[in-house]
Amino acid sequence: MAAPANRTGAGPGAAVVIDSVGKTFRRGGRRTVALAGASLRVRAGELVCLLGPSGCGKSTLLRIIAGALPADEGTVTVGGRPVSGPSPDRGMLFQTPMLFPWLSTRNNIMFGPKAQRAARLHERDDPELDTETAALLDRVGLAGFGDAFPHELSGGMKHRAAFARALASRPSLLLMDEPFGALDAITRERMHEFLLDIWDQHRTTIIFVTHDIEEAILLGDRVAVMGGSPPGIGEIIDIPLGRPRDALDVDTELFLNARRRIRALLQQTQLRS
Repeated sequence: MAAPANRTGAGPGAAVVIDSVGKTFRRGGRRTVALAGASLRVRAGELVCLLGPSGCGKSTLLRIIAGALPADEGTVTVGGRPVSGPSPDRGMLFQTPMLFPWLSTRNNIMFGPKAQRAARLHERDDPELDTETAALLDRVGLAGFGDAFPHELSGGMKHRAAFARALASRPSLLLMDEPFGALDAITRERMHEFLLDIWDQHRTTIIFVTHDIEEAILLGDRVAVMGGSPPGIGEIIDIPLGRPRDALDVDTELFLNARRRIRALLQQTQLRS
């Protein structure tokens, strides 16, 4: 039988292939190209950041990868399988934690697995789920807050609970849409450390959307710079920083060089918009 630590972690990372993906929104007589010709290959277990200003197609691309939005052109495969709709293999985190306010932290975390097992086994009582929940709560630093409700948690705790909920289905890919954008600077720094620690343990593939250059460099193995007209993926930058990383890396010459290069690329992209 697998050890509890393996059971409560995310699944092995899946490779992602984005091939010439495009999306156009039509409303009335107006036509808006949200994304055009986006191509990117993400290796299994890699952490890639999509970086760009508002309106550059970051969130649109993430929703297409999640299966929540169909592409008009091109294809996306995750783990070698074409994306045709949502799947528990693809977890998603948003800027707000989106916890159910009427459920405890424990029940929020295990909502998805409980629903899946209830449908499969026609029962909701599962001692194995209780063990998994306890291990997940401990892993994200919420061991003493399983019975607390969302309004009783701090901002960082809510985000950790949402992260645990995403991990509970053991996804092979995590899609993160500016999940720390609304946090204060200190809490955000702690969430960066938390994310990198969890990712270092499991190496689940992560695609992380942000408009913050420093966040992208601190977290990513690579950064895909997005923008232009029509919006798409421009250059893809390898980040030369080693692992593990922490907030002190922002003062290194490697970090500063990467920031200057990406800032210049963003400026060029805006001139072409």
